[in-house]
Formats: sequence, C-alpha cells, structure tokens
Amino acid sequence: MKRIFDVALVVAFLPLWVPLALVVALAVRVFLGKGVFFFQRRTGKDGKAFNLVKFRTMKEGPGDDSERLTRFGSLLRSTSLDEIPQLWNVLKGDMSLVGPRPLPVEYLPRYSPEQNRRHEVRPGLTGLAQVRGRNELGWEEKFRYDVEYVDTRSFALDLRILALTAIKVILRRGISHGAESTMSEFLG
Repeated sequence: MKRIFDVALVVAFLPLWVPLALVVALAVRVFLGKGVFFFQRRTGKDGKAFNLVKFRTMKEGPGDDSERLTRFGSLLRSTSLDEIPQLWNVLKGDMSLVGPRPLPVEYLPRYSPEQNRRHEVRPGLTGLAQVRGRNELGWEEKFRYDVEYVDTRSFALDLRILALTAIKVILRRGISHGAESTMSEFLG
C-alpha cells in the first residue's frame, strides 16, 4: 500500500516537479558547470546499496565541504531543491517518500544493532528525524527517531510527516548543523 501511495503521489505531482527540476538543472549547469547531478552510494532497505541522486551544490576540486559549497548550492540546500532528483529514486523503488534518510554505505559497519534497525524499511526523502530537527540533531537523536519511525510507522504518521516537512521546507528550519555547512561524518 505504501509503495502504491509513493508512486501515485510522485506521478500526480509530475507536472509540478519535472519543470522545476529542469529549471534547477539549468541553473546548476550555469552556476556550477558540467555535472549537474551528484551521485552517492547509500544504504537502503535490508542494507542494500543504491545510487542516490541529488543536484550538485559544491564546486569540484580540493577542500572540505564548507570550502566547496557555493552560495548557489547553499540556496539549493536551504530550499531543499537539491533533493528533487530523489523523486526518481522513489519511482525506482530505492526509496520511499517517508522513512529514515539514506546514509552513505561507509557507515554500515559503524551502526549498533539498534541503529541498524533503520534499514528494516525503505529509506525516505523525509522522515521523523527531519521534522523533529533535521540537521540540528546529533547522530544519536537522529537514529533514535529513525528507530521510533520503524516501530510506529503508519499511513497517518506518513501523512503527518509529509505535512510537517512542507512546513519545515517553507520555513527553512534545521538545515545546517551548528556552524557546519554539512552534517559531520558518523564515526560510530
């Protein structure tokens, strides 16, 4: 049922998100050059890896994330427009609209057995941790909310999370973690 809802909602909003994605892709090309998309191996349901796709927000080359993140990239992140290509991941079945955010595959061996429970469901475009603080939360809090979602998931909860996500995106809340431009690496 959840998969049908995900696909139906993404398809219903195709006339809205596809033109927006094309405009953002063109802007990324103009401001950041070739390579409009950013691909990264992420961990999905049951620990299976998949290629997550986002719009690129950083310039190529050496330096840490905060040095490579552009002003335009910051705008894309603060409005969550960089996440639009993940709707393709939802259509493909790699992700759901709601679930724990997919994290890099390198983190997989670092999870405790309890934290690893987050992989009992498809990862989501948004989730309980995102509406309860997003990147303002530390790793332990995020994982606690991820497991809480796994244990309490329901259609009603998904609808509530989607509505709260829309509010968070409009208000641009919880985007950065303290003074950092990106969330710090999870070390276990």
